[in-house]
Amino acid sequence: MNNSIRWKQRFENFEKSYAIFQRRIIEYRQSPDNEAFQMALIQSFKMIVELSCKTLKDYLESEGLNVTTPKDVIRQAFQSAVINDGETWMEALRQRNLSSHTYIENTASEMLKFIDLHFDAAVHRLHGALKSRL
Repeated sequence: MNNSIRWKQRFENFEKSYAIFQRRIIEYRQSPDNEAFQMALIQSFKMIVELSCKTLKDYLESEGLNVTTPKDVIRQAFQSAVINDGETWMEALRQRNLSSHTYIENTASEMLKFIDLHFDAAVHRLHGALKSRL
């Protein structure tokens, strides 16, 4: 499949996931103590991080760049100025990986704080950056 078409198709899935993420963070901010909203936001975060990396990988490959791991994708996206906050994205990968292996109330609390204070803005910027490249 043409790499240009592939990344654009992947972006459609990313955009749907982004819309879900936005709904989940609004719910969480309206009722931050609601455990169901907390868990829904964490799940949505994991999904959008995954789709962000896959969409970035496909985009970078359409630009002729070869990347393999999610960390490579983030590094190359930063070097290519697709993202300007590589540290936030590396932390998002770390948080996603941590959430897949353990559930500790303190860990969830730290993750929610990260999502709310840092990641939401980063994924919003990514959405805008990718949309402008369509």
